[in-house]
Amino acid sequence: MKFIARRIVRAALLLFGVSVLCFLFTEMAPGSFFDEMRLNPQVSPETISALRSRYGLDQPFLTRYGRWVAAAAHGDLGYSIAYNVPVGPLLWYRAQNTLLLTVSAMFLTWFIGVPVGMWTATQRGRWADRIVESVNSLLISIPEIVIALALLALAVRSHAVPVGGMVSTRHDELSSPGKVADVVRHLLLPTSILLLAGISVVIRHIRASVVEVLDAPYVRAGRGLGIGQGRLLFRHVLPVAASPAISLFGFSIAGLLSGSLIVEVATGWPGLGPLLLEATFSRDLYLVIGGIVCSAVFLIGGNFIADLLLFTADPRIRAGVANAK
Repeated sequence: MKFIARRIVRAALLLFGVSVLCFLFTEMAPGSFFDEMRLNPQVSPETISALRSRYGLDQPFLTRYGRWVAAAAHGDLGYSIAYNVPVGPLLWYRAQNTLLLTVSAMFLTWFIGVPVGMWTATQRGRWADRIVESVNSLLISIPEIVIALALLALAVRSHAVPVGGMVSTRHDELSSPGKVADVVRHLLLPTSILLLAGISVVIRHIRASVVEVLDAPYVRAGRGLGIGQGRLLFRHVLPVAASPAISLFGFSIAGLLSGSLIVEVATGWPGLGPLLLEATFSRDLYLVIGGIVCSAVFLIGGNFIADLLLFTADPRIRAGVANAK
């Protein structure tokens, strides 16, 4: 409980810092949502002043931030000027789509990356290991946006998978299994982009961890005693190599989430990415702040899960916490 409480306090302080920086940067940014309205001669300065007062933009920085924190503590993240709706429900709808994309890509990345990394570790120095390492080097050297554009162009030319949106125009007419299949088909392109962009790091990291354990004296002794390769890997090597992999899991959540925002914009997936981009261009203050804070919550939550998994899997960490008491 002390370990969990310490992580919760750290997460709260991190969210506080993120919110302060968001407000500070939006305060320093030039322009506002009402700049274009000022160019319209039909809109009087009095109307603009009334709108600024309605949304609290005429108040000092500390006053606005204090009121936002008090409201956010009750689940109110402010009001979107552009969409004329509360920020919370608008973000929640888009956040579900981003979570669906990120979780799907993370599952496939680790479901494929862990076995491939373990297999290449057992094949080190052979032709299969060299081929996988060459492909990994190629994928790591290509920027994520280039992978996105290449697969997007391939999808547009081949018509193999739908491009843009989350569902087709006839989605409501489909049966329940048909609706699920429709969403999965639209999910294939952005998920494939994130998979190709992140799997090479996972494979390399798993391979390096497993190779290091395979060279340990107790593993060589196990081979000498006639323990089979499969039993040796899954019962003796993988538990020891799991700790570095779990640490990587927390970092990969941040990479996948930040990458998913870019991929969503490129592929037209209706997640947080396009919403934040539109809000930034229109200078929709509270929507930008709410979107960034929501992304930070996802990152902190993912790292919190990774910390709990690492605490459960590594007895050295539990011993360190016990000694700290």
